[in-house]
Amino acid sequence: MSKKVVLGQVLSNEQIEKDVYKMVIKQPEAAKSAAPGQFVNLYTKSESMLLPRPISICEIGEETLTLVYGVVGKGTLEFSSYNVGDDIKLTTALGNGFTPAEAHTHVLVGGGIGVPPLVELAKHLEGEKIAVIGFREAPFLQDRLEELGVKVYIATDSGAHGFKGNVVELMESEGILGDYYYSCGPKPMLRALAGFCGAKGKPVQVSLEERMGCGYGACVGCVCKTKAANEVGYEQKKVCKDGPVFLGSEVAW
Repeated sequence: MSKKVVLGQVLSNEQIEKDVYKMVIKQPEAAKSAAPGQFVNLYTKSESMLLPRPISICEIGEETLTLVYGVVGKGTLEFSSYNVGDDIKLTTALGNGFTPAEAHTHVLVGGGIGVPPLVELAKHLEGEKIAVIGFREAPFLQDRLEELGVKVYIATDSGAHGFKGNVVELMESEGILGDYYYSCGPKPMLRALAGFCGAKGKPVQVSLEERMGCGYGACVGCVCKTKAANEVGYEQKKVCKDGPVFLGSEVAW
């Protein structure tokens, strides 16, 4: 779908964890365009920040989008200050998202701010659903996943909540095994999970996080390597347009 910039209205914007906010935007056209695993570009009001910020979609309503984002720079810091009723400029949904598979047991694996897109995905999966989610310190969105019938396992780097360690270590420790895997989070986590799934002969879809300039394939600022039968053994694909979701087996890690 081609990019379209639209004007939305902030219905709520609340802090749910340290430096993590949940914003609900009313924008019917953007909501109708969206699917699990896609993202939108949010535009700041400051003329000093021309590039939009890509934010993954957490939940899709009839006329609303719920976004959960981390405050990591000036742009997201500005978004965190928005109040109910404020206007916000955004695009309709961008990128290729997750493809729900037919499976008996689905395993959703998320790391930090990679957890939000798994919430909408969970609504579209039939069968048993397990989420293995990792954080540095405090978890978030685990309650919402449980409301959707997902069995949740938590790992934290500090051990303050749940298992002390990373998500792959947690899955190995608890013997968590499914038929199909989906994941979003930091690249080292995705690489480790792709190796875990490859060793067990299980398919996995991974949502890659890369810095994006435009968000729709024009600037070539977010390329990744995917395996290819050519002289160099790989080809460059654009995370924003060809992804952000790829099969773990096709990514040249």
